[in-house]
Amino acid sequence: MAVYAYVAMNNRGKEVSGSVEAETSTLAISQIRDMGYFPTKVYEKSPASGTSTSAKPAKSGGSASMNITIKLPGIGDRIKPRQLSVFVRQLATLLGAGLPLLRSLNVLSDQAKPGIMKETLSQVATDIEGGATFSETLAKHPKSFSKLFINMIKAGEIGGILEAVLERLAEFSEKEEALKRKIKSAMVYPILVTVAAVGILTFLIIVVIPTFKKMFEDFNTELPGATVMLLKMSDIFKDWRSIFVVIGSLIGLFIIYKLIRKTRKGAYYSDKLKLYIPVVGPLIRKTAVGRFSRTFATLIGSGVPILQALTIVKETSGNEVISQSMVSVHDSIREGESIAGPLQASGIFPPLVINMVDVGEETGALDKMLLKVAEAYDQEVDAAVVALTSIIEPIMIVGMGIVVGFIVIALFLPLIKLATAIV
Repeated sequence: MAVYAYVAMNNRGKEVSGSVEAETSTLAISQIRDMGYFPTKVYEKSPASGTSTSAKPAKSGGSASMNITIKLPGIGDRIKPRQLSVFVRQLATLLGAGLPLLRSLNVLSDQAKPGIMKETLSQVATDIEGGATFSETLAKHPKSFSKLFINMIKAGEIGGILEAVLERLAEFSEKEEALKRKIKSAMVYPILVTVAAVGILTFLIIVVIPTFKKMFEDFNTELPGATVMLLKMSDIFKDWRSIFVVIGSLIGLFIIYKLIRKTRKGAYYSDKLKLYIPVVGPLIRKTAVGRFSRTFATLIGSGVPILQALTIVKETSGNEVISQSMVSVHDSIREGESIAGPLQASGIFPPLVINMVDVGEETGALDKMLLKVAEAYDQEVDAAVVALTSIIEPIMIVGMGIVVGFIVIALFLPLIKLATAIV
């Protein structure tokens, strides 16, 4: 029989180590589980010296040894969110079917197209053979794996529910990606209309208006004010120096905005301002509240301690106003108070969220209540996106009509005036 050394978690979440004798690594893992432990490392010792021949852990079935690292090749390379979502779903499915982690990763690596994902998965297998835990290796790659992702995996390792955690992560990632796709697809038409409008206006200002200007120079009459203003605007836009000034000003404003966003107060007030922008503000608010609810529910439902979950939500909310409110909630819970009070005091969360959180705290089903809130807000965001699109389209068409109408009227007013004088 071979001797297998192991590192495992007991039912209190503490790390224990030891060794067992078994004929195969699978039997060794079974013995460790029978002892009431959750193995994170299992490797064969040298029969002669009692030391490990390598850091190669045994292949365990299911979620016994979920040790994964994604080593990103090159500076700035990262796995795209959509690729990560698909990867997590596939990995959860394979592990749920009883395949060992290493074999599951090899399957995913074989079917992946050449690129970052394929290279990453091959490195994942190498790191697993090195014996590191899943959460430890993920923490080395913060560009691809958020703190939410890492802490959920860590909670799954400690609680022995890694497969369930992966399922939750897959659902979370898929819903996040679905929301992003809906918003992007809703903005395609307005962007196309804007590009077309800018193109038409550029053509009118640079080509059509100068032609009329030459014609007006032969008139012995005073031009209307609207026509004079239009001709001056055309002269400004025809001067490339003016265009560079406009573009430079826009770039300067963007840089100033980014610099302001880097300060805590600047980020806070700019995010707060976004929430009160007409038409767009309600959509931003609903998206932020829905993301908070789903993230918080996913974390505490996966076994992450509530104070740690609040810290993660604070750092991954994407909105500084919500992040600041999480500080108050964190302090409140640490002092033994409720979550609902600080949420209500923030003025960001609507009564529905406050009441659902309050009920969830009283019944001990906070994660379920928050998931219901997230689902409700997902539907509201869908409706808000549709409504926003339906509002933007007529506004842009009317705006374009007004601008073109002004140009046409300004160009034809001198002709009308001349015709009237002749008559």
